[in-house]
Amino acid sequence: MALVEQDFPDRSISDISGTIDAALAKSDVSRNLASGSRLAIGVGSRGISNVAAIVRAVVRFFQSRGLKPYIFPAMGSHGAATAEGQADVLAHYGIDEASMGVPIVSSLEVVNLGRTKEGIEVYIDRTAFHADGVFLVGRVKWHTDFSGALESGLFKMMAIGIGKLAGARQYHTFAYRLGLEAVIRSVGAQVVSTGKIVGGLAIQEGALHETAGLTVVSASGGAENMIRQEEQLLSEAKSWMAKLPAHDIDVLIVDEIGKNISGAGMDTKVINRSVNGAYNPFPEIPIVQRIFARGLSSNTYGNGVGLGMADVVHDRLIDGIDWNPTYLNSLTASTPAAIRTPAHFASDRECLERIAPTVGRVDLSTVTYCRIKNTLSLKRAWVSENLIPTLSPHVHVISEPAEVEFSETNDLTDSSMAPLRAQSALHSSV
Repeated sequence: MALVEQDFPDRSISDISGTIDAALAKSDVSRNLASGSRLAIGVGSRGISNVAAIVRAVVRFFQSRGLKPYIFPAMGSHGAATAEGQADVLAHYGIDEASMGVPIVSSLEVVNLGRTKEGIEVYIDRTAFHADGVFLVGRVKWHTDFSGALESGLFKMMAIGIGKLAGARQYHTFAYRLGLEAVIRSVGAQVVSTGKIVGGLAIQEGALHETAGLTVVSASGGAENMIRQEEQLLSEAKSWMAKLPAHDIDVLIVDEIGKNISGAGMDTKVINRSVNGAYNPFPEIPIVQRIFARGLSSNTYGNGVGLGMADVVHDRLIDGIDWNPTYLNSLTASTPAAIRTPAHFASDRECLERIAPTVGRVDLSTVTYCRIKNTLSLKRAWVSENLIPTLSPHVHVISEPAEVEFSETNDLTDSSMAPLRAQSALHSSV
């Protein structure tokens, strides 16, 4: 295999704090909040680059305006759907009272905001409801379960995120019949209509997982205005999307999966799988015949959602799963297929030897392989020598092909993982 690197443009914002200050100063999100007002800042559970620096800048801006901000988890059923678990998720991202200088108020209690025209009961975090205003900090990106004009972002946070477990269950149940986009639009609009939401900071990331956009979206123009802005931001973020380095791959090796990487454990629009198991449903995305998932991210808290999209997994992945949050998260989202247990074996070598004959090639020496750290880290990858002639034009080979090294236990060696680990640190901090 050879190490390759993709030539992605770097859209990094160099001064995150200054950009946020300028954007918030130009907006009207705090105009109707008197000095001393309590502002609830909702933060989610995804692995967003620079998230601690971003949230800290938001907190300090509102403090400078005489407000009394505090942070609450806006993450539906994540963190095992416990107040302690959700606060712990934030702390793992560097968001705690000591680093932010404001309280972290975590609770699963909700207030019922009535029903939408479709009959959906709408909920909001109780601590947020009793604040003088609510401001959300979230990333706008494509969703792993569906494609639409409005997918993951502030509106989804206003629905599933701040609805906690009660809301997440209700909304996913209705989404099974109506579609998740329709539910997000309807529930989000009802939440905005309460007047509690003052706006949010929409974060965009580029192909390098770098902070590429920081846009303040105000609620003063109503739900439709917020939706229009988010649709534009999503369209732009989709145009920056990173893809695998070749159009057709027989075996994709993924070193780690996790909720911090993608809501589905692996980004479906990278691996070309649906959460319900459909193979290659997205025509604009590289084709992947088989997926070998090697392990869990250390930041997923044992949540193994996404293993069901793999065709084979290492025993270490199975052994690392905490089934309580895994079951809770998957069943709340009405995606039981995402946690089906695939074939699993005790070594990387055995997993590869077992799966290679299933891709339809009589001569196994012609099977192509690509190996990535995770679906967020796509700048660098290992590819088999026979895949090199089919690489995309913007992909460059940066090492001579070499024999794959296995340890005494027939696992891929640590030295072979180093170039993939290194890339994940490129844009992880300011």
